[in-house]
Amino acid sequence: MRDRVVRRYGDPVTASHQPRLIATDLDGTLVHSDGTVSERTRAAVLAAQAAGSVFVMVTARPPRWLHDLSYLVGEHGVAIVANGAILYDVPHRRAIRTRLIDPAVGLEVALAIRAAVPDVQFAIERPNRYGQEPVYLNRWPKPDDTLVASVEELLTEPAAKLLVRHPSLESDDLLALVNPLVGQRVTASHSGGHGLVEISATGVSKAAMLADFAATQGISAAETIAFGDSVNDLPMLAWAGTSYGVANAHPEVLAVVDRTAPSNDEDGVAAVLEEFFQPLK
Repeated sequence: MRDRVVRRYGDPVTASHQPRLIATDLDGTLVHSDGTVSERTRAAVLAAQAAGSVFVMVTARPPRWLHDLSYLVGEHGVAIVANGAILYDVPHRRAIRTRLIDPAVGLEVALAIRAAVPDVQFAIERPNRYGQEPVYLNRWPKPDDTLVASVEELLTEPAAKLLVRHPSLESDDLLALVNPLVGQRVTASHSGGHGLVEISATGVSKAAMLADFAATQGISAAETIAFGDSVNDLPMLAWAGTSYGVANAHPEVLAVVDRTAPSNDEDGVAAVLEEFFQPLK
């Protein structure tokens, strides 16, 4: 375990303390429970960017769910989406870099999961299209071009994520069933959704793509602060020089982070950023 120097609330802020890179999860962390971003958070993010810090959203969301937040991306214009499988140019709506699941591996994994847990339902996210089985229980409106097909057809092309849903299990319990079934063939995690596990290609994580992005900016992990709330945020929080879990975070997150921020509905990310940067009026 590396040594960390953690600034405490109320300590004087100097230029050397200000983070050069701010990485944050969205749902459950920066975004309110009703799906909105507060004006306080918007002002805090813009103040950080105006002071020269790089702000990047690092999320399980697919690319299409970032377009309404384009005002937050800053001059670099990119976000890390699909749990780190895609580096996405938000203004131009294009994938810059992808790390996708091989179709043969994805299908092998899906069939192994279904054999052991027959009630599961599958969906996929590709960089430019969403698809699902006919029985998949969707908790959000489907895009107009949704591919509705068998899992065999869904996995004829590389996918950014394979979504595994169960109608009654909690996500922690479903992940505990899935992990031994998939082994090292893929990476399985969850972002807190009810009965949902998200599968990515081996080695894909928010941390891995964030480290690559930071390198392009000439920024080290030690110069980075990161915010998260769920299991899929753990690698990113471990990588960052200083990690924050919001008060509503999963117990595994709160057990390992350097600091606890107020909850997402209390604008926890903004509260921390306001310690470093004067909000814009």
